[in-house]
Parts: sequence; C-alpha cells; structure tokens
Amino acid sequence: MTAIDQTQQPATPSVHRPPNPVRFVHAWLRRHDPGYGALRRAVRTALIMPAMLALGFKVIDNPLVALFGAFGSFAMLLLVDFTGPIQDRIRSQALLGVACAALISLGTLASQTTWISFVGMAIVAFVVLFSAVVSSVIASATTSLLLAFILPVSLAGPASQIPDRIAGWGMAAGASVIAIAILWPAATRDPIRVKAIAGCRAIAERLRHEIAFIVARGAAEAVSDYRAAIDAADDAVSDLYRTFLQTPYRPTGLTTSDRAVVRLVDDLRWCNTIVLRAQAAAHPHLHTPNPRVVAVKQAASEVLDRCAELLASPRDPSGPLDEAAASLHEELDRLEAQATRELPADACEGCAVDAMPERVVSALDPSFRAQELSFVVLQIAANTGVQAAAASRGWVARVLGRQPKGFTGLLSSVGERARAHLEPSSIWLHNSLRGAAALSLAVLVADLSNVQHGFWVAFGALSVLRSNALATGQNTLRAVLGTTAGFVIGGALVYAIGTNTTVLWILLPFVVLFAGIAPAAISFTAGQAAFTMVLLILFNIIAPAGWKIGLVRVEDIVIGGAVSLVAGLLFWPHGAGRSLGRALGRAYEDCVAYLAAAVEFGVGRCDPIAATATEPPRQAALAAAAASRRLDDTFRSYLADRGVKQVPLVDATRLVTGVTGLRLAADAVLELWQSDSAQAAERGAARRELLAYSASVSDWYRRLATGLAHDGEVPEPQEREREAAQRLVDAVARDLQGDGHGTATGVRVVWTGDHIDAVRRLEQTLVDSARVAITHQVPAESKSEDAAVAPL
Repeated sequence: MTAIDQTQQPATPSVHRPPNPVRFVHAWLRRHDPGYGALRRAVRTALIMPAMLALGFKVIDNPLVALFGAFGSFAMLLLVDFTGPIQDRIRSQALLGVACAALISLGTLASQTTWISFVGMAIVAFVVLFSAVVSSVIASATTSLLLAFILPVSLAGPASQIPDRIAGWGMAAGASVIAIAILWPAATRDPIRVKAIAGCRAIAERLRHEIAFIVARGAAEAVSDYRAAIDAADDAVSDLYRTFLQTPYRPTGLTTSDRAVVRLVDDLRWCNTIVLRAQAAAHPHLHTPNPRVVAVKQAASEVLDRCAELLASPRDPSGPLDEAAASLHEELDRLEAQATRELPADACEGCAVDAMPERVVSALDPSFRAQELSFVVLQIAANTGVQAAAASRGWVARVLGRQPKGFTGLLSSVGERARAHLEPSSIWLHNSLRGAAALSLAVLVADLSNVQHGFWVAFGALSVLRSNALATGQNTLRAVLGTTAGFVIGGALVYAIGTNTTVLWILLPFVVLFAGIAPAAISFTAGQAAFTMVLLILFNIIAPAGWKIGLVRVEDIVIGGAVSLVAGLLFWPHGAGRSLGRALGRAYEDCVAYLAAAVEFGVGRCDPIAATATEPPRQAALAAAAASRRLDDTFRSYLADRGVKQVPLVDATRLVTGVTGLRLAADAVLELWQSDSAQAAERGAARRELLAYSASVSDWYRRLATGLAHDGEVPEPQEREREAAQRLVDAVARDLQGDGHGTATGVRVVWTGDHIDAVRRLEQTLVDSARVAITHQVPAESKSEDAAVAPL
C-alpha cells in the first residue's frame, strides 16, 4: 500500500475503556502501603479474628472465650509484625503468646481491688515500656503486651475466669503462629543488613577509585569517576542511616547477630562521613603516591567487599574475610615500619628548625590517614565476623547463650542498655514513666467513675500516647474525631441492620480488613473510625445493645485522652527539641571525657614504670556508649515529633554525627596503644604535650556541651598553635633519631596528636549547626529539609 493510500484510510475510532477498579486499588495500595505490610496483617486478622469469635461463641458457647479470642487475634496479628527469618518470627510469636498469658493471669487477679489494679497497671506498664529499650522485638510487641493486661484488669472477674480468658487468647496465639507461617508469609526483612551491604560495597568502590585518582595524579577521567564514587558512597550511607532512623525505637534485637549488624551503622557513617571525607579534602593527587598507603587502601577495599559478601550470606565460611583482614593487618604493619624507618631521613634531615614540625606532620599524614582508615575497616570486619559466627551457631549453643569470642553475652548487653536509660535525662525513661502514669490513672478513673466499658478508657489512653504533650493533645482530638465518625457510620449500620446478627457476621471480616489497612494507608483518624465500627459489630454479635455502644466509646476515649494529656504535661513539659539539646550536651560531655581518658591511657604506655599498671578506660567507654544510645533515642523522638522542627534536620543530624566521630576517635586512640607492638618508652615531654593538647580540645567540647544543654554560647573553633606542633615534634625528636620500638612509640605519639587534631578540625563543622540549634533560628533555605531526614 502506498503512502497516499494510507492517508485515505478512515481513522480508527478510539475505544473508551472504563477504569479498572482492581488496578486502581492495587496502584493505590502500592503507593500507600509499600511492601503490603499493612494489607498482609489486615488480611490475616480478617480471616482469623471472626474465626476465633465463631469458635468461642458458636462452638464452645463461651462469650468470655470468644471475647478474648477475638481481641487476642487483633493484638497478635494486627498490632505486631516481627521481622527476620521465619523461624525467628515463629519463635517470637510463640513467646509473645506465653507472655500475654502471664499478663492475663496477673491482670485478672489485680482486677479484684481498685488500688491493686492501679498499682499493678503502673508496674506492668513501666516494665513493658521500659523493657522495650533493650530489644526491637519487645518494642514492636509493646502494644500487644499492654493490651493483654489492660483487657483483663479493666474487665473485673474472679480468678476462676483465668482459664477461660487464657483459653481464648491461647486459641488466638496458636492461630497467629500458623497464620504467619502459611497465610501470605512475608519474605525475610532485614533492611539494616541490606543497606549495610550496599554501604560496604559503595565505600569499597570509592576506595578503588581513590587509588586510581591518586595514581593518575588528578587526570580528568579519574577525577570524574572518583567524584561519582564519592556521591554513590554518600548516598548509600545516607540511605542506611535513614533506614536506621525510620522506626521509633532502635532496630536491634537481643540476638548477637542483630546487635553486631546494627554496630555497622556508626562504623560505616564514621568511615565515609569523617575519615574518607577528610582524606578527600587533603587533595592526595598533589603528593607523590606512597606505595604502602596505596596498598593499605587496596587491602581495605578488599576487606569491605568480603564484609558485604559475608553479610549477604552469613552462614558461609568466614575464611575469605579473615584472610582479607590478615592482609590488611600485614599492610598496616609494613606501613608503620616504613614510617618508623624513613621518617628521620626523609622528613627531618637537613630541615630548618622552624620547618621541622610541618615536615614531620606532612610526612606522617598519609600514613596516619591510612592507619585511621584501617582501624574503622577492621572494626567493620570484626562486627561482620561476629554476626556470621553468631548466625552459624548450632541450636544448643543458641539455647545456652554461647557468644562468639570478644562479644558480650545477652545479660551483659541487656544490663548495659537498661543502665544507659536509668538517667533523669533519658527520653525513654520519661516516656515509660508517662505511659505508666497515664494507663494506671486511666484504669483508676474507669474504676472509680463506674463507666460502662472501662476497658476503652485505658485503651483510649494507650492509643493517644505520643512523644510529647503537644502531640498527645493532637492525637486525642484525632482519636475522638475518628471514634465519632466510626460511631456515626457504624451506628447507622447497626441501627439499619437491627438484630440480624447474620449480616453482622458477614460484615465483620470486611470491616476488620479496612481497620487493618486504614491507619497505615490512610490516617490515624481513619483507623480509629474503622476500629470503632469493628467494636460496634463485635459487641452487638456477643451482646446486642445497638448504636449506644458507640456513644459510650466516644465518652471513654475522651476520658482516656484527657488522662494521657495530663500525664504528658506532667512528665514531658519541654518537648522533644529541648530534650535533643540536653541529650547532645550530655553525649558530647561523656564522649570527650572518654577521648581524654583514652589519650591518658596512651601516654601512660610511654612510661615504663606505669605502663603495666595502666588499665584501659572501660567505664568511660561504657558511659560514652550509653550517652550515644540515649541521644539516638532522643533524636528518634525529635524526628517523630509532630510539632514544628525549630532546628533544621541537616543541623541536628550534623551534631549527632559529631558525637559518633568523637566517640569512635577515642576508640581509635585506645586501639592504637593497646596493640601488641606498642612498647613502653620514657617520653615525658611528649606525654605532657599530648595531655595539654587533649585538655585544650576537651575543654572546647565541654563548653559546646554546656551551650547545647543550657542554650548558652558556642565557643569559636580552635586553631592549632604552631608552637604546640613544634613542642610535640621536639618532644619526640630523640625518638625519631633512634630505631626499634622507641621510634615506633614516637610515631604513635604523633599519630595520637593527629587523632586529637582530627577532633579539633571537627569543631569547625559543628559551630554553625550548634548556633542554629541554640538560637532556634531556621534559615529560609533550610525549611524544605524539615520534611525528611537530612543527608549526612
């Protein structure tokens, strides 16, 4: 057919196709419920909850069994969703059922007397809420555990009802275990591990491009590739940190493997954000490449690649990682030997006296940068090896709690985490006290006021508890609005249906399905409305009472919300912003104290008499780790706060990152002097100079901590005095002219000074952010950053 013929053909009329509702719903769910987590929980609950209700009400013919079976299904399928391998999820689900049975027994016994129920609710709520700090598994099950006590303590009954109550909940627990295993089982979800793998690979690639950049001496193509690798590493580590902060609790369980993987977050951030960024700023292409430095970086990239492989397949043999780490150790030893052997001739021979400090520091700087990088990469390798060893343990070793070498046991870890938050400044302690006060007061008010459904007063308080008093008030209003909407819609349905329970049975699974999806995919208010409809239908099936049940629940939610608001005002009067400043101040104070103690330990190794008696500063290290953990939780609360962010997140994140750098720099100094090759040698002058420099930097950070905690002034960043550098070099001049271990000690003295200097240079990046945090002034160009976690 010719082109002319084609133009003469009549146009094909367009066919109007009506929109496909299935595709529309699927697209909507994919946008609002990524991964279909809420839909999965809702489907399971919509199937199991009516089944448990029917089993208890129609088959067993026991309304109490039916009630607890229905609420047990709701609590164990809709309010909790464990992550990890399916074996771990089944184990956690079963243990949750056992714990809930114990709480039901305690709640039933406590329900007999008003003051016992009040005290019991306070104790149980505090223990459950505070225990969540030690494990993300407990944290994710907190609401289910509290519900298992609130329901029986609010529905007073004799001890003879305990078997029926546990039977109902036990049916739901057994069904929930089966449901998570066979009803749309979720794939293994471990987002921290996945992002850590990507971070390891991205930093390894960055190191390889840096090597090419150094060797090529700044060639255009190498520069382009190097910059692209830097951007990719920044994106990967920022993505890891955002994922780490997405949950309102620290995403780490009590298992050794989980704890080891979460440790990688700080290590990878420090490596990419502080260590490698400082090296990039040094313009390595301007210097003659040092083959030993290049070899160390190449070995470090190999270690990171092996870490990524072992993280992806933790049950594989760890031999390749061990070999790569051993190779890095060897390259680092060669580098140190070269620095020790060549420094006097290359850096000092023929130097003028006034040029000596710069020549010494310049000659040792590449080796120091490589040593700093090696330390953090070996830290990453050690934690990766621990998680692999933990994952490879047999069943007996897991049950007996046998830990991989060099890792703290379960009880020790629990104790450290709990003690870290037994501080007046801990936001987790505040929230636990406030939650305990709100729930116990709600139970007391419900009992003394003789409301018809006292359970909903306590549950209303539980529903609206949030991080501060302002958010509590907002959620109280939203809860009441949602409940009212649910009452209007559900009440109209119940009024129209009347006593036809068959229709209610048919409606129940569909309403449960919507109630499960609504909070995550629509809003908290929609979830409250849907849940109110579920309750109207549920209670009208068990004990028909019509639309008045919804009206009663509106009243009860108002009472519970008011109790939560009062508790919020009592225990959290300042909001998350003020708390973040105090947590930052305490973290900087404790971490710089740890750095000073690590330097003191190092210089103690320079004294042949005191070296054997010098002990590593373990208590200072634990205090710094505890302060960092409290800061982490406070920062999460700040991110979750629905109020206006007075401090831009880019500044808040930079200050939090500074704490990490300070603490891990202290770790590096400690590791430097704990190595076997660190031998004692008398260097009194060098000790005095290092202690003086450490004291000067520590004093600056303490003043910064005071300013952050009390809205004070931020000190100006320090400039390193040329005279101080001269004095340090003079102090080790005799050592630099010798050989053997004495010279190695001199190199460590200079490297320790470099670690302190790296912390001093960090001051410049913190000053502006600290001033913004203190003055609460948000620059116009930063307002858009308040919507998400700022990049590192």
